[in-house]
Formats: sequence, structure tokens, C-alpha cells
Amino acid sequence: MMDRRTFIASLSAGGAVLLARADASGIVSEELAEEVEHMMFEEMQQGQGQTQRPARKTFIEKEKEMTPLPAKPTLEDIFNLRLPKFIFSHCVQSANNALKRGLDEEVILACLLHDTGIALDSPDHGYRGAALIKPYVSEKVHWAIRHHQALRFFPDPDVGYEYPESYYRSFGKEYKPEPYIQADYKYARNHKWYMNSRLVTMMDEYSFDRDEVVTLEPFLDIIGRHFKQPKEGLGWDNTESSYMWRTIIWPHRPL
Repeated sequence: MMDRRTFIASLSAGGAVLLARADASGIVSEELAEEVEHMMFEEMQQGQGQTQRPARKTFIEKEKEMTPLPAKPTLEDIFNLRLPKFIFSHCVQSANNALKRGLDEEVILACLLHDTGIALDSPDHGYRGAALIKPYVSEKVHWAIRHHQALRFFPDPDVGYEYPESYYRSFGKEYKPEPYIQADYKYARNHKWYMNSRLVTMMDEYSFDRDEVVTLEPFLDIIGRHFKQPKEGLGWDNTESSYMWRTIIWPHRPL
């Protein structure tokens, strides 16, 4: 089996940077996991004709030409006009998996939204994504998205979730998540909504087909029933996450 260092270095030139950082700081766990996931998404991104990461731009880069959004953007507008294609595709594939299995609508919505935090291009994407959508969804949906980040590292064979084989290849057999991830797992494992978040990880695992053609259309009614669209438009409704939506609306702004 290829060890973690060899695998990471083989992903791209960025792998060598990660290894240098790990050697210098000793940080090889959750931060490294997030970076490798970014690299996996980048490969998917390149297969769809995209070559840049969604954010993390330089201070001198100018606003790029983008399709204008409506004055009061909806979640559908954000998905179709701002969410990077690789995130759009992955999230919709996850939701399709949930829809085909006849899961609860709130679980389907959680699957649809679960990786939107990656559009903010920062670590802890599950926590970021949960904070992004918190004002607009039920507590159950928010909880499922927040805790999928921790649950993905812990198998539950009784419900059919095994530790992803790709994680062994990526991080090695000795990998252990950070203590805060372990603590969140222990908390979530005994929570009444555990299965809502666990189902997100189960639908997530099989949703990396870069060639699958997907559309938001099957989920518009579910969004209408379970996502509280602000009348001012996302980003302009003065909630605790409005600034996050504006980051997605203007991904190339330097400051």
C-alpha cells in the first residue's frame, strides 16, 4: 500500500508543499485531511474544465467577469451561478443518492447543502457550511451538516458505513483525527439526530463522478419547503452568515 506521504506528493505539486508544512509544524491530521480533500476536488474540477480553486486569491487580483446575479439572489441562483461546478456536481449527486433511497426531505436537503462550505475555501468545511446555512434551515438540517465532518472518519458497520478505503490510501492506517473531531464524534454518536448526519456521510461517499450530468431541478420543491429564502436576497438580509454568502457572490474580491 502506498504510504500517506507518497500519495500526497503524487497528487500534485501542492503535495510537496503539504509535506514541507507537515515536516515544519507537525500538523498532519485534520488540516492535512482538509487539504487532501481540496486536492481531490481539484482533480474533479480539472476534469470539468476548471483549473482554479474557488477562492484564496491574491490581494492584487481584480474582479473577474461573472454572470450577474439577480438583485435578491436565491439559493438556486447561488448554486447555478456562483457555486463552483465541482462542488455543485458533488452536492447534487449526494442529494440524488438520498432522493433515490426515499430518505426524509430534510436529509435530502442536508445532502444537497453539505459541502457548500468548501466554496468559502477554508478548513473545517462542515462547520463553515453549517454556519452558512444556519439562519435558513431547521436545526436538524444544520446539525446534520455540522457533524458530518466528524462522522466521516468513524465507521458504523451496523448501518452500513465503513471507513472509506480512500482515507487509508490518503492518510495511512495510523491517521487519527484531531481531538475536537473525536469529541464531536462522541457527542454526535449518542445524539437523537445521529442518523441524519450519518446518512449524509453515507450518501457523500459515492458522489465523486465527474462525468455525471446533474441539475438542481428535482430539488426545487424541497428547497421551497425547507429553505427559508430571505426576501432581501442571500447576502443582504443582515444575518450572522450574510457575509459568507457575499464571499460566495464575490469570490474574487481581494479584500
